[in-house]
Amino acid sequence: ALINPASGSVGPTTAAELDALFAELGLDHQVSELVSGQFEQTIRSAIDTDPDLVVVIGGDGTARTVAELCGPDGPIVAPLSGGTMNKLGRALYGPRPWHEALATALTHGEVRWVHGGEVGGRVFFCSAILGSGALWARAREAVRARDFNRAQREAQVAYRRAFETRLSYRCDTQEIGSGMAVGFICPMISRALDTDAGALEVALLDLHDTKAGIRLAMNYLLRDWREDPEVTVWRCVTGQVSSAAPSPGILDREFFRFGHEVETRIRPRAFRALAIPSDEPAVA
Repeated sequence: ALINPASGSVGPTTAAELDALFAELGLDHQVSELVSGQFEQTIRSAIDTDPDLVVVIGGDGTARTVAELCGPDGPIVAPLSGGTMNKLGRALYGPRPWHEALATALTHGEVRWVHGGEVGGRVFFCSAILGSGALWARAREAVRARDFNRAQREAQVAYRRAFETRLSYRCDTQEIGSGMAVGFICPMISRALDTDAGALEVALLDLHDTKAGIRLAMNYLLRDWREDPEVTVWRCVTGQVSSAAPSPGILDREFFRFGHEVETRIRPRAFRALAIPSDEPAVA
């Protein structure tokens, strides 16, 4: 089990609670905390022990990293909700708290393939954004961390770059058009696609002012960007984003920088998740 103590709803007793749950079920286990600067090393060390299951308690970004490193041939992953949004955890376990979700998954769960998306060679399992609008989310995360000096710096950078570069998007060999940002939603998260759909939901956003950029960041993190009035949506299997300048991006709430030409595609069967059957009732 891997715990990210920096995630929003992970408490100081989480490791002890996990120990107790595994012990009650008679399972051999090891619980590790993820420390900033050593995330990948700790995750790889856990995978190298060849476990049957890797339990993750953290946000969508933590789950993304673990699932990417496990991949389709690695151990089964249980990405439990421990952050603020937890789109992936909610898709697999519903609104259950992690204790209930894990106990139910370990006793009545089923293994399910999770289809993801890929941007510039990096995998995501919830949603992603490319374009200058993604910079506003960095300012928002700094506010969440109560680092207001950094939030001001990030907001200034986002404001200066808000309308520097337009992105052109080609979807399945068809030229779609251009905008200030391109968003992608995976099948398990999308409300418009079936869970096993062999395509991503793609949204082209044409932002006209700074408020629209801030709204994009807020909609991405808090709601559904398809509610935004400046969004056009398609289904897409493969695509290409082109821009005159390198593109910033956010994949499952993690910030990345990409080049001038970025390939995108659906990533079928990206990893195996221990899920709860859809007809399994929640404990009252």
